[in-house]
Amino acid sequence: MTAGGHFIFVLASAIFAKKLELSPALAQGNWGHIIIGGILTCLLPDIDHPKSFLGQRLKWLSIPIAKVFGHRGITHSFLAIVGCSIFLSSDLLSRIIIPIPVDFVHAMIVGYISHVVADMLTPAGIPLLWPYRRRFCMPILNPSKYPKWERIFCVLVLVCAVLYPFDILISNKLWVTDSIQNIWQRVRNNLI
Repeated sequence: MTAGGHFIFVLASAIFAKKLELSPALAQGNWGHIIIGGILTCLLPDIDHPKSFLGQRLKWLSIPIAKVFGHRGITHSFLAIVGCSIFLSSDLLSRIIIPIPVDFVHAMIVGYISHVVADMLTPAGIPLLWPYRRRFCMPILNPSKYPKWERIFCVLVLVCAVLYPFDILISNKLWVTDSIQNIWQRVRNNLI
């Protein structure tokens, strides 16, 4: 997916994350924090590609990562999502820079995940279970053959996110087993 597609997709993801109350911090969070936090990390997984938007600006970091792991390697995996989440949620980042609001941190995690999900929508897929090399994909988009469809798809997802009502949680709309609801509640409670 292109950088432009990722920017549109992360806006939709951030809006959905707030409206679906993925965490208490996002539910109560500031819209500015959530949008900016998501945008800041939505291109971060492509640090493994020296010709990407971020890779061109941070070649000193991008080139070594690309040589060791290749494009759409570890940075596009569940392991990276967990590592990014732990790093962003730790006090280390707040000690180095300035105290970062929790809603901003959660939005940054949403931004990273939105990139991985968006790349999963292309035929190339992603190695979600890296180092296991199998690529996971739901090839809805093919940017190399139909570049305009990517942007149209992302805009449609954004429109759906904007129009999605605030007062309807996903658990109220879908049939979800009690065990899955219990797991989700534990995850949400741990994010507090």
